[in-house]
Amino acid sequence: MIDKINIRVYACAVKNRKVLALFEEYAGEPLMKFPGGGLEFGEGLTECLHREFDEELNVKIEITEHFYTQEDFVVSRFRENEQLLTIYYLVNIINEEDFLILDPCIERTEWVSIDQPGNPFPLPVDQIVFDKLKKNSCKFAYRNFLYLLDLFTGIP
Repeated sequence: MIDKINIRVYACAVKNRKVLALFEEYAGEPLMKFPGGGLEFGEGLTECLHREFDEELNVKIEITEHFYTQEDFVVSRFRENEQLLTIYYLVNIINEEDFLILDPCIERTEWVSIDQPGNPFPLPVDQIVFDKLKKNSCKFAYRNFLYLLDLFTGIP
């Protein structure tokens, strides 16, 4: 019986046609996932994402837009009494030179090509998001170009 809801907020940090993925062990299982985590009481969605990047990876982010909200009913893979609601945002990492894994649960990170065949993400909603990233990859390349142009020239 479902008696709890777990709201999760994740980021798609896309750079050079690659997206940032975290590798960690959770409940004894190896897991590849997008950066982010659970919403805490009294916290907004974007506050949660800023906190997660700060706590886990020691970096600041710029949230550029909402990307996807899970539409279907999903039961947690790890707790059968828990319903999940996941929200994804597109982000840019502002200070990538400070990138450092601070969370001991994260074994490693990897920039995963969105041009690869297939889908490497094991979680069902992450798979949907990765497929959407693949469909929108040209849009992200253009957005990344504009972001870098603004960063280096100050021209918005």
